[in-house]
Amino acid sequence: MRILFAAMFAALSLAGCAMAPIGPMPTVGNSEPDFARRAQFLRVVGNVEPVIERICRDTTVQRDCDFLIVVDTAANMPANAYQTVDQRGRPVIAFTTALLNDIQNDDELAFVLGHEASHHIAGHLEQTQRNAQIGAEIFSGLAGIAGSGVPQDLALARELGAAVGARAYSKDYELEADRMAARITTIAGYDAWKGAQFFFRIPDPGDRFLGSHPANADRIRAVQNVVASLK
Repeated sequence: MRILFAAMFAALSLAGCAMAPIGPMPTVGNSEPDFARRAQFLRVVGNVEPVIERICRDTTVQRDCDFLIVVDTAANMPANAYQTVDQRGRPVIAFTTALLNDIQNDDELAFVLGHEASHHIAGHLEQTQRNAQIGAEIFSGLAGIAGSGVPQDLALARELGAAVGARAYSKDYELEADRMAARITTIAGYDAWKGAQFFFRIPDPGDRFLGSHPANADRIRAVQNVVASLK
């Protein structure tokens, strides 16, 4: 595990697309976490990261479980956290300073960290990329069957198909990450239900077709069920 506070996070040249950022939320003006926020971040990561790595190693095969945890201190970045991988396939969890400033307690930070780590443990990034590829192939094939041989039309069909494919199971992935995060948070000694309140402050997306995030009511039930099962 490695923790970085870096304004040049983009220079890491991350591979692939990021998995399920949690925003949008308001931008906070500060570009550097203050001392208290840094101390909170280091404290929570120190408690949660061993649990994340242990669960990752116990439940996956040949998956890199050495997480790189990054705080992007670039100015004017919106509140956000996401999971991705670097060019070597190492899992990266990134937080912006604005998100750390929006966190209200250790439980919320633990839950967000567990949620983003869960996307890697469950292989959601790879599944999303496969779904996007399948969607692109299906839509370009349909365009060809419809008689469009124009390269621009085929490219547009592939782009649209990739977007639809990438979102096909995104709500299921978010709920799975919520459930795993509730378990991680609890094992690490934090209150998962209290921690999940961070997500419930985000405007409810409702049950939208091809929406990237599930309705808050579904997320509430997912977390409640795990918390109840662990008592």
